[in-house]
Amino acid sequence: MNILVVDAHPDDAELGLGGTIFKMVKSGLNVYILDLTDGEPTPFGTHEKRISEAKKAAEILGVKNRITLDLENRYLFDTKEARMKVAEIIREYEIDFIFTHHGEDAHPDHISARKIVDAARFYAKFVKTELKGKPRYPKIFYYIASHKKKVFQPNFVIDITEEFEKKIEAIKCYESQFLLNPERRDIFEILEANARFYGSKIGVKYGEGIIFEEVFGIKDINFLFK
Repeated sequence: MNILVVDAHPDDAELGLGGTIFKMVKSGLNVYILDLTDGEPTPFGTHEKRISEAKKAAEILGVKNRITLDLENRYLFDTKEARMKVAEIIREYEIDFIFTHHGEDAHPDHISARKIVDAARFYAKFVKTELKGKPRYPKIFYYIASHKKKVFQPNFVIDITEEFEKKIEAIKCYESQFLLNPERRDIFEILEANARFYGSKIGVKYGEGIIFEEVFGIKDINFLFK
């Protein structure tokens, strides 16, 4: 089973889905992260530093491969070029499930990322095309990593109680974004508060909320009682 986690910038995937990523890896799934941009420029970062940080974070979570595209940070737009690049990744890596930004956000790049991935998922199933790889049409889920100040209602919550410390360890790899920037050092308190909030909704210590906008089918009724 091949899983693709797509983010607008390195660190978004870990912030919104770090615990779930590690949980999937522990379950034996092949997890790939696709960064649409390198996230630069930022006040304390460089291209080289961000790539190094992202690589370390991926290694901590056990991600099979991390790919960074050359799309432009701050000015990420839903273009044919962007759609085609992501669609080829979906086809070449034979992706079965995608996780990406929910899209309701104050950050324009996050909004564009959702649009790009939604379109790329559709493009990936084309038959008469110059796209590399074989046609794919994976299911798509959305994680919550939004700049908008509101409480999101997930469709389900994943228990990350055992994985939460690993999530934080991975996020601490992004020194340029959180440890060196005094304005963002409260991120770890915020992450714990959010994880406790979503965890409380399913009776566990820590959770990550997931949004699924299509009908969720269940074939094995025992799934409900686990």
